[in-house]
Amino acid sequence: MLDDGTPAPLNVAVQRVCNGSAHTEGHTDGQGYFAVHLNQNTEVSDDASESTGTFGRPMPAASGTASTSTVGSGYSLTNRFSRCELRAQLGGYTSQTVNLEGRDALDSPDVGIIVLHKRGSVAGDTVTQTTLQAPKAARNSMQKGLTLARKNKPDEAMSSFREAVNLYPQFASAWCELGKLQAAHDQRDEAHHSFEEAAKAEPKWVDPLLELSLLDMYSKSWQEATEVTDRILHLNSFEYPQAFYFNAVAHYNLKHLTIAEKSARSAEKLDVQHLYPEISHLMGTILAARHQYDEAATELRNYLSYAPQAPDADAVRKQLSDVEKLTSVSSAIAH
Repeated sequence: MLDDGTPAPLNVAVQRVCNGSAHTEGHTDGQGYFAVHLNQNTEVSDDASESTGTFGRPMPAASGTASTSTVGSGYSLTNRFSRCELRAQLGGYTSQTVNLEGRDALDSPDVGIIVLHKRGSVAGDTVTQTTLQAPKAARNSMQKGLTLARKNKPDEAMSSFREAVNLYPQFASAWCELGKLQAAHDQRDEAHHSFEEAAKAEPKWVDPLLELSLLDMYSKSWQEATEVTDRILHLNSFEYPQAFYFNAVAHYNLKHLTIAEKSARSAEKLDVQHLYPEISHLMGTILAARHQYDEAATELRNYLSYAPQAPDADAVRKQLSDVEKLTSVSSAIAH
């Protein structure tokens, strides 16, 4: 569907993207519908000119909430659709994506709506100029690092990424992949440096900024988190619901409830697949803090319906019960 609510035109390509490599799997009919049989061969090799990595490690929630949820679903090296997603491709438009992580043959085949947004002055390209301009030796080291990472050899992979950036210090993609491995192995200061180098080399590329925002969330550096997420949203305000979510969490913890609510609502609007159910939990917490108990209860119920097995589900049920009691009291006073 186009972002003005009209169906996508005939023959829009639907692609499966794994590790940055795109394969067209099917096309839309004249009403925007599509059906694809996913290619059985998902063992694709990384192309260093296209690799964008995966964003999805655990993160803390807002202070005062009980959430220990994750951003996205992360990835498993043994999952056949690990680091894979569906997207549409239409000239002049940019596509939201459907995460294929964890899906199997018994899941519902209905993946929901893929929204195509008209391109304006949107930055944040996924293929960076520094990657395209990297010399062959640096690209080879990058490719080797990606292969080693897939084989669960992080130390060797990090060594290859370091070799790539030593050969070509402006290699933003290599810096970003290095930072992801460092962050995954609790080398957060080193990761912060790597993401900063990536952002310095490609100031209009969103990925390292997202990773920096996640590090800020871990360290509870709320002011820094608002600043980096503001940078992301200035570059691209409709493809990154998690950036709005991080922005909302940071402002909530800074006691900026009006801004937090606005960002959380924007996150909810963009997260059409409910990949980030914690948005509803945060929204419910914000609304409860603003004494909007009835709507807060609805948001908390939504969270529990999206993530019934979440580690904090019992705590949220108690939170919901407390909010429902306040709703009853507020209603009784009003009458």
